[in-house]
Amino acid sequence: MNADLVRELGRPDRHAAAAETLAAGGATAAEAIVRELTAESSPLEWRAAAPVLRRIGAGAFDHLLQGLLDAPAEEIRDRVGHVFARLGPGVLAQYEVALSHPSPLIRRWAVLGIQHCDEGGLPAVPALLPLLGDTDRGVAQQAQDTLVIRGEKVWQSLLPLLRQIREEGPGRHRPRALTVLAALGGETVLSAQDVAAVERLIRVKLAADRPAALWSCWNHWIAVPSGDQAGIITTLGLTEPRPVTFPLGNDMVDADGHEAGPDGHEGLTRVFVTPELDGWTFVLGAWCDPCGAARSEDVLRLCTRLSSRYGRAQAYYYGAQGDGSAWLAAEHGRVVRRYCETGDGEDELLTLGDPLPYERLRREELGLLPEWDPALESEENADAWKWAAFDLAPDIARSLGASPLAIGPETPSRGTGVVALTPYGVAHGVPPGAHRI
Repeated sequence: MNADLVRELGRPDRHAAAAETLAAGGATAAEAIVRELTAESSPLEWRAAAPVLRRIGAGAFDHLLQGLLDAPAEEIRDRVGHVFARLGPGVLAQYEVALSHPSPLIRRWAVLGIQHCDEGGLPAVPALLPLLGDTDRGVAQQAQDTLVIRGEKVWQSLLPLLRQIREEGPGRHRPRALTVLAALGGETVLSAQDVAAVERLIRVKLAADRPAALWSCWNHWIAVPSGDQAGIITTLGLTEPRPVTFPLGNDMVDADGHEAGPDGHEGLTRVFVTPELDGWTFVLGAWCDPCGAARSEDVLRLCTRLSSRYGRAQAYYYGAQGDGSAWLAAEHGRVVRRYCETGDGEDELLTLGDPLPYERLRREELGLLPEWDPALESEENADAWKWAAFDLAPDIARSLGASPLAIGPETPSRGTGVVALTPYGVAHGVPPGAHRI
């Protein structure tokens, strides 16, 4: 097969015609394409070659496998591997055979091949279970990840097999089997022995646990200037508190923040309540959102109630990827200020109270009037304030006392953090997931 024809796959004006000719060439064309992919000086990108070799299917499999073994550099192995993993469900049986190949490189890319088969690869997912104990950590991790990604669709068939591994071994398979069980089914599918083992590990880790800053894509929290963790939990109507480390609490908050669904309760089922940190207790989780439609009014009510008991209470939202800020401050049973700047067209409808001292200071730094009427402000000034306020929540929090984004191992700490259920969690249960302890 002509090498010039293969290189035309990389030319937009010639790609379609070259692809048709090469796809009709079967295994012979596949061999030529793989030869080009493994050439160190080749300009051919894997994205240009992959659709053609997928059409050739089984006739390309062995050539790509050998290309992976022969590739002279990691960059070239990755180029060939990306194509190898995208041959599609038509080579599923060959992927399964490759799972036992002597080379861990081939095993790992075969696992990825099954993962990239999407729905078509579901019948092969149970075949990944023996690789949870693979001697190569990369292969074992890829098998675990693929089981989590694709296993949800074949959960009922995986459940007894994973439980069998947990009960009977082999021993090196057991830790990753537990991770997959937790990720797909949560605590409800774990045995009593596994739950006890996890709780025992948490107790061990708590002995050396130190404060760690919350840092998620979407950060929501309530701050109370008190160390009365139990009283705060009761005031908020939270239940079933269970001790957790800072990494575990923060990981749950981060995972829940990424949950979304049509029922409106996903991601709102639990919160992480910190121990007392330099005189403050933080309640972390999307349930504390002061500006979202699902939670804003309830969070206002709860902060008002907390401030009646503890003098002050605040709630915040901070989108760490440039997704805006919101803050709510209550004192002695009344709302002092609520302000949102998230890009939502109805943000201004949530505004309550007068600007806080730090808001005025920041506006003066920008050359803006410290007191303002949004309806009368010029478009230029409104934009300047909007972009400044988008990132303001952490600064507002520090100006009013403390922020969970700024704590660290040196922060004075008293007590133990807990994860507690919200009313949503009691009604709907918590989402499954495997988290760092």
